[in-house]
Amino acid sequence: MPFLLAIDAGTTSVRANIYDESLRIVSSAQEEFPQYFPQPGWVEHDASEIWRAVTHTMSAALQKAGDSHAPIAIGITNQRESIVLWERATGQPVHRVIVWQDRRTAPLLERLEAAGHGPEILKLTGLVLDPYFSASKLAWILEKHPELKTRAIAGDLAAGTVETWIVWKLTAGASHLTDFSNASRTMLMDLEKGEWCASLCHLFDIPEKLLPEIVPNAGSFGRVATGLPAAGTEICGLAGDQQSALFGQHCTEPGMMKCTFGTGCFLLMQTGTKRRSSKHHLLSTAAWQLPGAGRHFALEGAVFVGGSAIQWLRDGLCLIQSAPDVNALAASVPDSDGVMFVPAFTGLGAPHWDPGARGLLIGLSRGTTAAHVARATLDGIAMQVVDVVRAMSADAGSPPAVVRVDGGASASDLLMQTTADYLGVEIQRPTDLESTALGAALFAGIGCGLWDAKGPSRSASPSKSFHPSISEDQRATARKRWQNAVARSAKWETE
Repeated sequence: MPFLLAIDAGTTSVRANIYDESLRIVSSAQEEFPQYFPQPGWVEHDASEIWRAVTHTMSAALQKAGDSHAPIAIGITNQRESIVLWERATGQPVHRVIVWQDRRTAPLLERLEAAGHGPEILKLTGLVLDPYFSASKLAWILEKHPELKTRAIAGDLAAGTVETWIVWKLTAGASHLTDFSNASRTMLMDLEKGEWCASLCHLFDIPEKLLPEIVPNAGSFGRVATGLPAAGTEICGLAGDQQSALFGQHCTEPGMMKCTFGTGCFLLMQTGTKRRSSKHHLLSTAAWQLPGAGRHFALEGAVFVGGSAIQWLRDGLCLIQSAPDVNALAASVPDSDGVMFVPAFTGLGAPHWDPGARGLLIGLSRGTTAAHVARATLDGIAMQVVDVVRAMSADAGSPPAVVRVDGGASASDLLMQTTADYLGVEIQRPTDLESTALGAALFAGIGCGLWDAKGPSRSASPSKSFHPSISEDQRATARKRWQNAVARSAKWETE
């Protein structure tokens, strides 16, 4: 029986899953890696620590599976917009990873906006001028470190998002690649052509020789080097985590929508082979490119702080000992008793696009308890998702029939019910919450010829559904309070 190894290099941890031909998980391993916050609004990783987590989880998953479960192909999915810069000769990083959540490049983008470049960039890339994307991060590194700029021009350095870094390391430098979906998040790719855009590289002052080759999401991308776990196995699938989850959730028809509840919350709606522009501050982005099936596109809305708000309750406020504890604490009260929490720790994403917004906890009284704060945190995550779905519905002309969910935080029944209540739409949750890793395995199976571009025949039946349980008046009142709180958090850092 063929087996597939999926590497899911997320924002806070790396997971390795081995799947059988029926897409059942044979074995799995996960390892967290450190997060660095050198200044308010700055978020960094150490690429070497990500790489160690990759090799450790690969080894652990392979060991658990046993010799009879050797993979025939590897799929890789990753946190997307985070940027890595390293030496070609040694494969060593020369700067910390600047993570997708990082806000340090807001002044650079404000200058580009003031110079009138926003409409041009939106037309070429489908992206708005926000620090979220990779180009300004790489430009910042090269501007602040002239010696790295000199080396980049000389061809001594290589750059890419996290999957590019992992492929380079797995193949011992033989492959410097990025896929269509990850490239679309850099703000350097012409979305229609699927190629690096020389004018954008010039605008951000980034040498094009730094950048990897853009490839489809399934194919032959190199073999794992000798001495590494799964040595000799071919890498056949690459995808950004949210596009991977869209494919893993079987959203293969235009109009189908999924939301991944991870560190952030990310909603994608498949729009087919035609790029669709948004009138409600969403992004046009790549979905995937497959052999014989062409390029597919999506509309996307990103919520920067989702599950990481629950981690803040655990690590910052010490209200809970583990992330799942939030459910019992929040459920111990019937509601938040008027407390509202806007989790804008690193600004607000879609549809607000306010890098100057900051977290807000409001409505406190002497009777406020930890339980009310926990409940308000789940409400705040859900409300951000509702903001995006409503914008997406306005672009589509109608609300979705259902929203499919996945990701670690989607395991919370209370959070899913809260989202369904405030959204007024059915939420469907699958048995396997790790749709991101599943999508990587599917792309790898297509790339190695195990399946055609449609993937295997499989049921998309949800494991559990959540239906709205509050009235429209209750929903409208809650939405009004949320919008009031968001307005109060807006542009705080700017002011």
